[in-house]
Amino acid sequence: MDVTALDYASIKEGSVHGRYVTTEHIIPFLDRVSADVRMEEIGRSVEGRPIHLLEIGTGKKKVLMWSQMHGNESTTTKALLDLINYLNQTGLDSASILAECQLLIIPILNPDGAHRYTRLNANEVDLNRDAIDLSQPESRILREVYERVSPDFCFNLHGQRTLFNVGRTELPATVSFLAPASDQDRSITESREISMQLIAAMALKLEELIPGQIGRYDDSFNPNCVGDSFQMLSSPTLLFEAGHYPGDYMREETRKLLFYALVEVLEVIAANRHKDYSEDTYFGIPENNKLFFDILIRNAPLLHPKFADTNSIGIRYEEVLEGRQIQFHPQIAETGILSQHFGHQTYDCSKTLDLDQLKKELDLYNFLI
Repeated sequence: MDVTALDYASIKEGSVHGRYVTTEHIIPFLDRVSADVRMEEIGRSVEGRPIHLLEIGTGKKKVLMWSQMHGNESTTTKALLDLINYLNQTGLDSASILAECQLLIIPILNPDGAHRYTRLNANEVDLNRDAIDLSQPESRILREVYERVSPDFCFNLHGQRTLFNVGRTELPATVSFLAPASDQDRSITESREISMQLIAAMALKLEELIPGQIGRYDDSFNPNCVGDSFQMLSSPTLLFEAGHYPGDYMREETRKLLFYALVEVLEVIAANRHKDYSEDTYFGIPENNKLFFDILIRNAPLLHPKFADTNSIGIRYEEVLEGRQIQFHPQIAETGILSQHFGHQTYDCSKTLDLDQLKKELDLYNFLI
């Protein structure tokens, strides 16, 4: 079916939104769906927070997926809740997925990092660089689940910063994918080829919705990364990166796009249609680049004499947890010509309208001056 024809508003889990998503936020959802979804606590984090595994579907194709390995990357967690809603709703064309697949979902692997809104866990370890040492309880929990269920497919769900663009274009990398390598030569093994084919299916679907805004993440091999390590074990592994959609700093539009991607790829898996797609399509996805600022100010000397020696100012937001909300604090990231860079919001001080508007943005103006 065409997933984009779904009434997404009726599927979206309204109890969880925004950027700050913790185990506390999703517990009411988990309690509500537990009658239809098999749920177990599979362990505890460094600080003793529960880590849950949800199981849905009765098929033979096992799909293991985990989100918020980095605690401040919450968009894919929201998309997973939407996916569960979709699979639980009667009258929707999800029966084939449930009949052919068994989905094993860890919605928040790093609950301490989620609580603190940090990439790292409570021991300040990046769980995505702990695949060999398995030094952290969260890393061991994921590996134990992997070994117990022997998944046929693995979905490694992440988020990426607003600085990423697609290739050399002035388009944000709203969704990016990667088929991780399993060796230094980045060989196309059987499992990696399947990963590429599945990514191609999602990319073609999303291209209809956000043309030019799909990127391919860097595929440098690192055996300490979980995706690379699972690919080394011959499990087709797909990395998802939820990025920026114009004006969508809460990542609600990106959430919807990730939901569509998840439904599409699961339908392809259920129907065993991955061979309908080519690795050439995967390699045709432009690589990510890092050319975006949240705010780009050109001809800065016209704004204030203090910038007499600065042609342009590139500002990126620092995401800060204040109370229970994420606030976006501007920070000057780079100054100079910056002619190859882009801004999600751009002010050209040589243009009267831009200059006047910038001066009206009092918080930003006062920060600069």
